[in-house]
Amino acid sequence: MYTIQGYEKVQSLEEAYELNQKKNSAIIGGGMWLRLGSRAIGNAIDLSNLELNRIEETEDEFVIGCMTSLRDIECHEGLNQYFHGMMKEALKGIVGTQFRNTATIGGSLYQRFGFSDPLTAFLALDTTVEMYAGGMIPLDEFVSMNYDRDILVRIHVKKNGRQAAYQSFRNTKTDFPVLAVGVSRLNKQWKITIGARPARAVVAENSEKLSEKLAESLPESLTESMAEKPAGGPAGDAAEGVIREFAAEVSGKVRFGSNMRASGEYRRMLSEVLIYRAVKDILSQSKKKEM
Repeated sequence: MYTIQGYEKVQSLEEAYELNQKKNSAIIGGGMWLRLGSRAIGNAIDLSNLELNRIEETEDEFVIGCMTSLRDIECHEGLNQYFHGMMKEALKGIVGTQFRNTATIGGSLYQRFGFSDPLTAFLALDTTVEMYAGGMIPLDEFVSMNYDRDILVRIHVKKNGRQAAYQSFRNTKTDFPVLAVGVSRLNKQWKITIGARPARAVVAENSEKLSEKLAESLPESLTESMAEKPAGGPAGDAAEGVIREFAAEVSGKVRFGSNMRASGEYRRMLSEVLIYRAVKDILSQSKKKEM
């Protein structure tokens, strides 16, 4: 249970940062995850007057304010068109529409929850977090940093031609994921992120190195055969075998744990399936783009 003694609707990031240096202060985003913990908050800091609830698209990147709701990201036409519906797929299963209308991306990424779909998805892209005092930090680094009193202001996602796909598995439709997987490809380099292990999301170790092996073993002729005949033919079968081997090798380098939702071994096997599906999704995107 949380108790809040004071409430400050700040007029600047400088004011918010100064207030947040007090140990009993806290930034309040959508406030949707408060029930997961127990704490006495001296000052609840509200950023809603700072116009940080916007998604801006430039020629080079998407810039998303920390107070942007998960629902706005889920439904953003530009993000979904550029990343082939990845954001909609990643966010649509989080509790319910009313919840996603209120929960913010800043809170979702800053907390770095193990079950976080947004963290797993954005980690698979070229994402940088903009901190008030700490400046620009790649999400790959931020995910493993310790918590501090800084403020996550915006996230920046590069538009560099990266293809992406998202897969997750839930025991029930709106439950936390048993496992979540983000996969992306830039040129022939693959990046695999795995969340809900149940620990926080990670970039699979050596996934970029393994992608070189995949590129060597999966020439364009096999890729085309699989895209055209995903369930048949010797070429398509060979391509599927290569992808399954790649998925198993990547999953074998990730540490999985057990909890009430699944065992570590079950998560490892599930990881192979979800990586396989996401890779096939990206290969089919490439084929459609050529047509």
